[in-house]
Amino acid sequence: MSMTLNQLKAFALVARLGSLRAAAAELAVSEPAVSAALAALRQDLGDPLFVRAGGGIALTPGGRALAAHAQEIVGLADHVRREVAQAEAASGSLRVLATADFAEHAAGRLVDYYTRRVPGATVDVVVEPAADMAALLANHAYDIALGSRPQPPQHPALEAVPFLRYQRVLVASPGHPLARLEGAALAGQLPDHRWFTGPAGLDGLDLQRWLGPLPGPPETIEMSSETSALAAVRSGEGIMLALEHIVRSELVDGLLARLPAAGTPLPGLWWASTLDHGRATAAARTLQRIAGTAQATAAMVAPGGPRGLARRGSKVHVALWS
Repeated sequence: MSMTLNQLKAFALVARLGSLRAAAAELAVSEPAVSAALAALRQDLGDPLFVRAGGGIALTPGGRALAAHAQEIVGLADHVRREVAQAEAASGSLRVLATADFAEHAAGRLVDYYTRRVPGATVDVVVEPAADMAALLANHAYDIALGSRPQPPQHPALEAVPFLRYQRVLVASPGHPLARLEGAALAGQLPDHRWFTGPAGLDGLDLQRWLGPLPGPPETIEMSSETSALAAVRSGEGIMLALEHIVRSELVDGLLARLPAAGTPLPGLWWASTLDHGRATAAARTLQRIAGTAQATAAMVAPGGPRGLARRGSKVHVALWS
């Protein structure tokens, strides 16, 4: 007897959810059906794979070894099915993972640029935490990730290509108390004021290195978007590290004030990450290449107009504009 994909899928769910009942509910099958699949798998591999423990399960060493590969195998099988089903469509479809900052400030414009150059392409963009990017790509849940670089930076299964440099500047409303300070006086008071961020918070290694020398951690309020955070800053409620090209016109018009904090502007990079060694789809490679062109960069940073995503149901999809 040989293991099957259905058996591996059942085991992967049991290992992740810690329960046969939960796995059965996820698969929309009966619990005895899951038990039968696991029994066949255990017999085939000659290992119990897991034992009952504390109302749940505990994986054996063999079970842990299988769990490390089962989800990837199942994900790869699903990926192959999609590739075969879409083989006649030259452009194909793309499942794109985006970090929140990129999704808000550039995803719409990049995908709009891409779809204009690849007629018939379909693109779904879903926002996921940066910490999950590497695993989701490796498990074939998405074709390409845009935004923050997956961690660890040298992940053996991924190829990450930088495509857009940006800078973050510290801003406040013109009437904010910090807008009148500079030098040591400004630095000493930064942690005493409320900081606003988007949903990603103050994540990022470059940002953490910059925050390190501050006298203490600032009070941080995470908003649903960086646009909402900027609105709070504009009204005088606090300060924010904002993307310079997004707030440039407001700085020129005096609607926001740039705080001359040491170490700013803070540089950053957005990356296009795919599977390596020829495992990425042709459409993902095409988007990765297009993202690094001068024309795509100009489209993403040009002033005015919508940039981000529209939410429909449980997923976040790209909103396209002509």
